[in-house]
Amino acid sequence: MVLAPADAMARKKKTKYAKKEVAVEQTITAELTPQPVTITNAASQLYGEWNIQTIRNKPVLTRERAYLYLDFQSHKVYGNNGCNSLNGTFRQAGEDITFRDMVTTSETCHSGTSERTVMKALSEVQHLQLSLLDDMELLTLTNAKGQALITLRRQNLDFLSGVWLVKEAGGEDVSAQNVRIVVDAEMRTLHGNTGCNIINGIITIDPEKNRAIQFEDLHSTGNMCEHIDVETSVLVALEQTVGCRRLEAGAMALLDEKGKNVLVLVPITLR
Repeated sequence: MVLAPADAMARKKKTKYAKKEVAVEQTITAELTPQPVTITNAASQLYGEWNIQTIRNKPVLTRERAYLYLDFQSHKVYGNNGCNSLNGTFRQAGEDITFRDMVTTSETCHSGTSERTVMKALSEVQHLQLSLLDDMELLTLTNAKGQALITLRRQNLDFLSGVWLVKEAGGEDVSAQNVRIVVDAEMRTLHGNTGCNIINGIITIDPEKNRAIQFEDLHSTGNMCEHIDVETSVLVALEQTVGCRRLEAGAMALLDEKGKNVLVLVPITLR
């Protein structure tokens, strides 16, 4: 049986992020209300990995991260029920969805939420509801009566994508150096121009923490220039980044593990 490629990726992410406690400001509060989202293009809106948060309105307590990965090209579902990897197929039309031919690996686990509970809930799913809570997408899977069976979530970090001017690095105003960064959250890549060198790197987003992001494999073309100290401070700040938060006027702050701003970015509109 071929298991989901996402499973190995999820294990790698879990190990990586266990090394740090991320002190990122939580902006999702009880006062916020999820805003319904109309399904207009399911392949775009629902494709990808979703973390399972509750089963029948009870929090999921499992040894492994419980999640589903919806592949709309093959109409297959991959994931983990909190104990074992799972595979199957799904049919979706509008707000109707069903899961079929579900199979799992056979490891024995002892968790607060049993894998049988997860699999039984999946077998009863008939409909779905998509909503948005701040930067978090919420997917609710319901039965034929509209009762919530499974709630899932994933981060929507599309606001990261774009061209940014580095306004501050390490608390110092460096806007005059015209350091620019291009972020592609979907492709998980970063490119930039420090005014001296071209920089490149990859982005890792932790699906279990709100707005948790890290930049890795950062490379510079290595030229020596007059303001190389600014480039160095930007690269160090990127390496220290473990989270982000929005600021006024579309600006964004990158945060270190203590929640302190290490970079402040302002958006650039290309004409």
